[in-house]
Amino acid sequence: MTDLRTALVVGDEMLAQWRHVHNAVVPPAAMSLARARERLGRNRLANAYLGEVLVGCSTVRPPAGEGGVATVIARVLPEFRRRGFGTAIYEQALARARVLGAGVIETCVLAANEDGLRFAGRHGFAEVERYVLEGERDEWVDLRLSSDRGRD
Repeated sequence: MTDLRTALVVGDEMLAQWRHVHNAVVPPAAMSLARARERLGRNRLANAYLGEVLVGCSTVRPPAGEGGVATVIARVLPEFRRRGFGTAIYEQALARARVLGAGVIETCVLAANEDGLRFAGRHGFAEVERYVLEGERDEWVDLRLSSDRGRD
């Protein structure tokens, strides 16, 4: 895993790679290139590579609101799971959120993604809310990092 590197998304090629991982991991929330560009304008998107091979991506929604709540999401392509890449991607995204001034860290997981929910739980997140977006059928789970976890 020493060859794992993350890079902030710059340009259409990297954005297409980020979108590929996002859409593969959360198909109910698959997005167009135009929507991905809009996300890039508001969030910090990064790709993770093992050598030159794309293995995952992350999203950091910068801190906002009372307490500086930031959202950190790590995604790993199914064929690369259970090798520690998710933890490495998450830790880098968490560090990025902290540098941006986050006081509170949240994440969002598709309820059907049992691996994602277990991952969040192992990293100190607790469920805050479950909901279905208007006009949709898929259930989502918002989770918050315990205040004593995720800080160096």
